[in-house]
Amino acid sequence: MSRSESNHKKIRISGSESNQNADTSSKSTATSNICQPRQRMTEKYLLLWVDASIDQTNEDYENILKQIRTITGDVNVFNQRDTCVDFLTDAQEDIKSFLVVKDAMFRQIMPLIDDIPQLDGVYIFNNIETLHEEWTKEWQKVKSVHTNIGDLCQALRIGIKQFNQDSIPMSFITANEMVSTDNLNQLEPTFMYTQIFKEILLDMQHDEQAIKQFIAYCRKNSSLSPINIDRFEKEYHAQSAIWWYTFPSNIYSMLNYALRILDADIIITMGFFICHLHRQIQQLYEQQANSYARNPLIVYRGQGLMKSDFEKLLKAKGGLMSFNNFLSTSKDKDVSLKFAECASAKPDTIGILFIMSIDLCLKSIPFAYIKEESYFDAEGEILFSMHTVFRVGAIQPMENKNQLYQVELQSTSDDDQQLRILSDRIRNEAGGTGRQRIGGLLLNLGQFNKAEELYNVLLEQTSDEGEKGFYYNQLGIVHSKQGANEKAIWYYRQRLEIQEKTLSSNHPDLATSHSNIGLVYHQMGEYSKALSFYEKAL
Repeated sequence: MSRSESNHKKIRISGSESNQNADTSSKSTATSNICQPRQRMTEKYLLLWVDASIDQTNEDYENILKQIRTITGDVNVFNQRDTCVDFLTDAQEDIKSFLVVKDAMFRQIMPLIDDIPQLDGVYIFNNIETLHEEWTKEWQKVKSVHTNIGDLCQALRIGIKQFNQDSIPMSFITANEMVSTDNLNQLEPTFMYTQIFKEILLDMQHDEQAIKQFIAYCRKNSSLSPINIDRFEKEYHAQSAIWWYTFPSNIYSMLNYALRILDADIIITMGFFICHLHRQIQQLYEQQANSYARNPLIVYRGQGLMKSDFEKLLKAKGGLMSFNNFLSTSKDKDVSLKFAECASAKPDTIGILFIMSIDLCLKSIPFAYIKEESYFDAEGEILFSMHTVFRVGAIQPMENKNQLYQVELQSTSDDDQQLRILSDRIRNEAGGTGRQRIGGLLLNLGQFNKAEELYNVLLEQTSDEGEKGFYYNQLGIVHSKQGANEKAIWYYRQRLEIQEKTLSSNHPDLATSHSNIGLVYHQMGEYSKALSFYEKAL
């Protein structure tokens, strides 16, 4: 149910232009201007701007939006309160929104939105300093008030960084799950997927065409602002991966989003970047190995955990947890503690200060000081490569702190016996070679939608007839498992057509394809057709 009814106007600003189409769903007869939504989400947050006095022809206004668009590739702009409220109310619960409110609109909109869970925070942009501080303190979602666009953008970047810090994908494995060899379905899928993804992507060759495909993807989906896409196209090279990872261009958010929801399309599209980033960290790790003053190395990370994830962490004590993205940490405990304290202020979040002990004598995942390579001149920042695994130690509440805990983590070794056994099980379960291993793992674990998504991406990217045949067959398996028998037969037939053109008439792979089609017809109860294909398989 909408919270309000009125003449609605919303303008979506994706890049430097806004398409405007009539929205016939308005409750009044007024025409609504709304541009088409982008084709894919590439992050777990939205940036919104509501301003009753929008003038798209005003140069100052356009300059303001250009600066806002450097934070993320897409800005949702509203010129009426009620449209903005409806948008927030109808948004997915796991997609958080950062809202900029212009001038007097603040007093009208805050009573309607302060309790909307999808709203992460409100930032007020006020041209004159007349907004009373006590008024803003009345609403818990208000983060800050600004009269300068530069300060506003910086506050938004900090808010989004906190959100990304809190939403890094992670997995937990209890001590009992580690010793069980019976069923991989008992493990969190993200632990396995990200490990296999990483191994495959690092083993692949990534050329200039991969970078061009990423740029085209970003333009199509407004993943980055046009300014940042153009800059990336002109300036990116393998040794600049850390700089781009830390630069506020939305690349970090894209990667974090993809690994959190296991979006195979985005992960594969960003495969070159994952590979370059890992190798740059590895190179720095080797260069810096002799400079570490003491053993062990202690680093910190502050973030928030949803209460459901905190319960998983408690159960994983003595077991393992993995950070399924590249992991940013700090040698400065106070800096990390601020992130944890900020997260603990949210009612549904537990603030966590991770204290990570890294045994420098063990061979483990690479990490590096990145001050010289980072966009930010951050003293003491240490970046770990993707899928860092730790053993979970003591979990203790911090003294005089509400909803705030410190958690001790111990680095694991590549030679850790339990971890190696677990990794070998995952590799064996996946089977196959190259990218086929990812799909095999998804199928074995019953993740059919993600398997379909992956095989469709791979099918589009290959020109090799043999690979096409394999992916058609796998898509046939996916649809057969889902009970979509007509689709399964269509994909099996596509593979059969390729085989009939490229294989001899008595090749055993032809028998497999005929048998697969016959099996689907048998499941459909069309026994005469099934028998016909079974006979061809003989």
